[in-house]
Amino acid sequence: MSSLLLLTNALQPSTEVLPALGLLLHQVRVAPAEGPALVDTPGADVILIDGRRDLPQVRSLCQLLRSTGPGCPLVLVVTEGGLAAVTADWGIDDVLLDTAGPAEVEARLRLAMGRQQITADDSPMEIRNGDLSVDEATYSAKLKGRVLDLTFKEFELIKYLAQHPGRVFTRAQLLQEVWGYDYFGGTRTVDVHVRRLRAKLGVEHESLIGTVRNVGYRFVVPEKPERAEKAARDARDTTEKADRAARTGHSDGAGAAAAKPAAGRAPGAAAERAKEAVARPAQG
Repeated sequence: MSSLLLLTNALQPSTEVLPALGLLLHQVRVAPAEGPALVDTPGADVILIDGRRDLPQVRSLCQLLRSTGPGCPLVLVVTEGGLAAVTADWGIDDVLLDTAGPAEVEARLRLAMGRQQITADDSPMEIRNGDLSVDEATYSAKLKGRVLDLTFKEFELIKYLAQHPGRVFTRAQLLQEVWGYDYFGGTRTVDVHVRRLRAKLGVEHESLIGTVRNVGYRFVVPEKPERAEKAARDARDTTEKADRAARTGHSDGAGAAAAKPAAGRAPGAAAERAKEAVARPAQG
């Protein structure tokens, strides 16, 4: 069951605009056929537009909906006489006669939603890895918000690597995937483009493109900040423990060294006292 939004000013929309809807199991919500009324209207899988009357106004509404991007298919409901007025610049995805039967309505709704899903799956996306973002829609790459001045092949190369973070590609694989099967240049081309890319990334970020010796290149996944902070804390803790251990060991050694002279003086003092004890009776 799909969620349908019917835009109409009819008094009895369910039975008047498209009677076949009453025989289907879809959830139908109704809203006025006006642009401002759509602001607070919940989303839908398909928007049905009542185009049986006042075609110029309906045309403006369709174009407004298309320009604002509702994110779902727009299906126009018209009379047979209104079909002649509908053109591509209306911005609709499909058209239905108000006399269409349930099977036709169901099929057209299903196809409209299917095409929308395919379009959404194939639409360009933005790839994000750490401070790097690659936007396929605008063919641009940014590093910490700064736009990188890349050639077309440089963009394609960093996009392909960023799409497969951590995976190692040979030069031949990159040549095939980025330059295509019909490219007859050598793999040295890949090295040249990687060198240029690293230069444009800068010293701080050139390591994003890592070299795997005797194999090829890979996109190095940036370490997450919290993980880096934890590693730094662990390193500091280890250093502090080592320092404390070293200080403790030094103190113990100094105490032992001080005790040895005291122990060495003890026998000499006892001997002196013994001599004095022997001498005193003799003097008496």
